[in-house]
Amino acid sequence: MRRLAGLALAFALAGCVGLRASLPAAPVPYGSAIAIDAAPVPLDPTNPGRQRIGNFAYAGGVWLTSAQTSRLHGLSDLKVWPDGRIVLQGDQADLVEARLRLDGAGRLVGLTDGHISALKDEKGVDLYAGGQREFDTEGYAELANGDRLVSFEQHDRLMRYPKGAVLPVPAPFPQVRFIHNQSMESLAADPAAGPDAYRVGIEPTGEVFLCRLSGGCAPAGGVALRDGLGLVGLDILPGGRTAYLLRGFTVARGNFITLRIVDRGGVMIDQLDLARPLTVDNFEGVAATPLPGGKIRFYLVSDDNFGAFEGLPTDQRTLLLAFDWTPPT
Repeated sequence: MRRLAGLALAFALAGCVGLRASLPAAPVPYGSAIAIDAAPVPLDPTNPGRQRIGNFAYAGGVWLTSAQTSRLHGLSDLKVWPDGRIVLQGDQADLVEARLRLDGAGRLVGLTDGHISALKDEKGVDLYAGGQREFDTEGYAELANGDRLVSFEQHDRLMRYPKGAVLPVPAPFPQVRFIHNQSMESLAADPAAGPDAYRVGIEPTGEVFLCRLSGGCAPAGGVALRDGLGLVGLDILPGGRTAYLLRGFTVARGNFITLRIVDRGGVMIDQLDLARPLTVDNFEGVAATPLPGGKIRFYLVSDDNFGAFEGLPTDQRTLLLAFDWTPPT
């Protein structure tokens, strides 16, 4: 979830492409199956034939909506598995689970088998009932044993949902001084560091911490920030590489996004930049899956802030984009 000055946000939203999706009057009961509609979006609306940015090939993109629920919004993070399973974390403590739908060429065309559920607090009450300070969920990770990790802003904390359990337990998180509503946006499991290891990224500083359920958290480098960018997502890649998702905004440029890939020493290998006139929005989550031949597919999801800001409608959208990256030789 992003809080910007009203005037600046108004300019940003005016620059977004597309029409605002109307919200149903009431949400579908949690746990129910939902149909997720997907409208294709081009990489470059001014040049629909464009399919590549450097070493990144556009592998399809969709605008996600649903006529059955008012909760398919505010998606702040995601995890994708090679078998097509996808989990999307909403920033109002909603969890969306589905499967990727690809066409014959392997391009993203939508989602199927959608289900939505509400995360609970330690007493079994829906987090949403506690208000924004309690439900502001930002990062999502899943350990190899199926335990789920969720990071929170405002009431800064990190919770673990053991596999098959409804009630969470506290998990270690970096003991640093957080800025209000700008803290642990980034979260990813790090199996190479251990079965209970995960990395946590701090939005305004770019710092990254390596944490373990069996211990605490320790500094583990991070990413250099410049040009007003903040760290909003990360994922661990094969070979010790890391992908960082960085987000920025100015009145002149609107939203701009950078996907930066670095090696285990922190040296940049490659970078993807998204800004107008390309399709761009408030992207907050990144997930990577391996492809044959050493390629990697990246999925980016945007947080539409439920289509409103301070009670006024906006043109932000829930976008899911896919890019196939060929590492440079």
